[in-house]
Amino acid sequence: MERVRLIDGLRGFSLFGILLANMLIFQYGMFGKDEISYFSLSDLDTGANKFIKVVVEGSFMPIFTFLFGYSLIKLVESLRKKEVRVRWHLVRRFIFLIIIGILHGTFLWEGDILAFYGFMGFFLLMFINRKKKTLVIWGIVLFVLTSAMGYGVLEETKEEVENLSSYIFKTNDVYTNGTYTEIMDHRNNEMPPIYSDELVLFFILIFSPILTAPLFLFGMAAAKANLFTRPSLEQKRYKIGTILLPMGLVLKGVSILLQENAWSGILLNVGAQFLSIGYISLFALLFVSFAHSKVFLAFESVGKLSLTNYIMQSVVCTTIFYGYGLGLFGNLGMLNGIILGLLIFLLQCICSSLYLKKIRRGPLELLLRIGTNFSWNGTVRKRKTKYKKLKKIDFENTLG
Repeated sequence: MERVRLIDGLRGFSLFGILLANMLIFQYGMFGKDEISYFSLSDLDTGANKFIKVVVEGSFMPIFTFLFGYSLIKLVESLRKKEVRVRWHLVRRFIFLIIIGILHGTFLWEGDILAFYGFMGFFLLMFINRKKKTLVIWGIVLFVLTSAMGYGVLEETKEEVENLSSYIFKTNDVYTNGTYTEIMDHRNNEMPPIYSDELVLFFILIFSPILTAPLFLFGMAAAKANLFTRPSLEQKRYKIGTILLPMGLVLKGVSILLQENAWSGILLNVGAQFLSIGYISLFALLFVSFAHSKVFLAFESVGKLSLTNYIMQSVVCTTIFYGYGLGLFGNLGMLNGIILGLLIFLLQCICSSLYLKKIRRGPLELLLRIGTNFSWNGTVRKRKTKYKKLKKIDFENTLG
């Protein structure tokens, strides 16, 4: 599959934002990050936390989601040119993503997203043959519906608050002081309060694909329209897209910084998606002028090794924050966490650039290709079709 440089750069850029957002989970836990009052933050760290909440969290994962849909269509187009069974290749790819995600979530970190992407792939199979207009319509409809579902304020009972507090304090203690085995046992066997309600769990499992589908579908539509393949000719579109950036910041800021009300959920979801598209557009616009700068080449290098770099972020950060490493869980502070995230990503930029000078693909990228293409060297194996056999027979009969 021919690589699109801008897409690789965007993928690296999204990993940068994902790392900064995930620093909240690495430092305070999946549920502790949204109950930051349980941790004694300074005024400076409180401001840094609000900055991450408004500018980063919830707006970089959708970029990766958009790119997943985009790359899915480009992969389909590549496989069709090679005359192989597209759906079987995709099924194997999704299964491998699920396996890697389950291993990641079980043995390393609770915030895995790969398994969800694998399951989401099966949902997206219904759309791979749809026209770009159909994809856009579906994306808009689902975006409106899922945003509307955010209306209202969820009232927690006293018992629910107490259970959540108990879970957060226990997580804090285990992650700070526990051994690898103790932390893994807590992660895999302690049921977070929200998952104890079977109705809520059922709702999450059923509606998660629908809630996240819009950006997947928009990415697929963009690929069918061949966007980002000619950046210098698409600048007008990028400029239009950047209008959503300030709109997204305002909507998210109002939702997060002001008192919670019935409209907060809608503003947050709409603002997060608008901001994602705004970031994509701004990055693409800057790429036109600075494609060969060191910064954009670094993003591109990280993006080419996105799967390996994503897992390595978990390896490095859990070692820093968990008890079997430095045990800094809940103690580093938000501002220091942002600085640490910047340093880790800078290191990934350097390592990725040096690695790609010697080796074409990352280890996990190669493993995924092996699983997808079902070949030890990761290349696509063409299958003999009945058409080719019949053509050969017809040719032999002609000679006879």
